[in-house]
Amino acid sequence: MLQVNVVALTELTRALLPAMVARGRGRVLLVASTAAFQPGPTMAVYCASKAFVLSFGEAISYELRGTGVTVTTLCPGPTYTGFTDVANTGQSVLFTGPMASVMSPAAVAREGYRAAAAGKRVHVVGFANKVVAVSGRFSPRALSLPVTAAILKPGK
Repeated sequence: MLQVNVVALTELTRALLPAMVARGRGRVLLVASTAAFQPGPTMAVYCASKAFVLSFGEAISYELRGTGVTVTTLCPGPTYTGFTDVANTGQSVLFTGPMASVMSPAAVAREGYRAAAAGKRVHVVGFANKVVAVSGRFSPRALSLPVTAAILKPGK
């Protein structure tokens, strides 16, 4: 997971950015997650790797100001993919709870394309996910850790 979410993402970005900057234009779209906004018990490495993507994306977006190159970090919420089955999260509250707002990969891709085309720095998909992102930044860890653990708890 770290090789894909951190190492490959960083190496590919590093390989492609110089030519974009030399041309004076380009768009980079990085895919993080709402998981990037808080630690995630039971999915610690996933959440931490997505926090890296968010932090990395925001930092290089700032560094590239004025170059004609933009970096957009997309933060979707629950999205049904093959990873859902591998991580055994499909039956978790995240996917089945009353506030669940599961998106298709195609819908997430459309949102990402629009956000990158608009040159947005960070795009959190959906109102409920924006609430999650903001609350993760302001909630005390003593509260957010058990709540996040309950939401991410693998299904039966």
